Amino acid sequence: MRFVIVTGMSGAGKSSVLKMLEDAGFFCVDNLPIKLVKKFVKLIMQGHNENDKVALGLDVRSGQSLDELDKVLDEMKTMGCPYEILFLDCSTEILVKRYKETRRIHPLSQSGRVDKGIELERKRLDFLRKKADVIIDTSHLLVRDLKAQIDKIYVEDKNFRNFIIMILSFGFKYGIPTDSDLVFDVRFLPNPYYVENLKDKTGMDPEVRQFIMDSELAVRFLDKLEDLITFLIPNYIAEGKNQLVISIGCTGGKHRSVTLSNELAKRLAQTGYAIKTEHRDMDKD
Repeated sequence: MRFVIVTGMSGAGKSSVLKMLEDAGFFCVDNLPIKLVKKFVKLIMQGHNENDKVALGLDVRSGQSLDELDKVLDEMKTMGCPYEILFLDCSTEILVKRYKETRRIHPLSQSGRVDKGIELERKRLDFLRKKADVIIDTSHLLVRDLKAQIDKIYVEDKNFRNFIIMILSFGFKYGIPTDSDLVFDVRFLPNPYYVENLKDKTGMDPEVRQFIMDSELAVRFLDKLEDLITFLIPNYIAEGKNQLVISIGCTGGKHRSVTLSNELAKRLAQTGYAIKTEHRDMDKD
């Protein structure tokens, strides 16, 4: 039997993941009172459910009884019920944005500020995050990307590395991305903007890429950057990070930063970690 406990930050995608698991053949139950979890597990183990794949959604809505979950998990081990914990995380900034867009109330914010409720929830769920077998940060994941991760782990049963590398190109004229872990300035490279037939193209066009990568400076920079990032990744993982946001900026975020981001993504793909690339300002004037 495969028993998955799906938990994490409110707004990080737990409901979506439960639907994905249900589509994948899991018997899913959401927001079961903590006091009933042990009874539920007994029923499952006694064969009252024909499905051998079960997903149970638990979160901060359980209230004060959430504190009892640690004991319940120990009892599940004693009962011989192997379980996995999937923890869905997300940055506070993105969660606040999602709550504003949906106009929903955070379960712990009451009539107060959403960000305060989120930080309180983060503290209350910290013990579950530490126990998690899989942590997925959904801050920069589209629904289809999240589904791909879920399918990989729970359908294809492939090994999963709890680390996502986001490479983000941007233009300094529009501001530095606030969620950056590392920021690199590539404005020292030759600028295609001043080449007439390249000005209106982007770093996605082969002519622009060729122009930039013909520069020895660009190649040397990429070599050194790749070496730095591959050195940092295992050290960040040891620190407990599960996502690294690398921001690469040029003046307008249209040419040099786009090309360098794409080239870095190609090089880091061989690390085996999940790589995502986003070009924040490429289509701006």
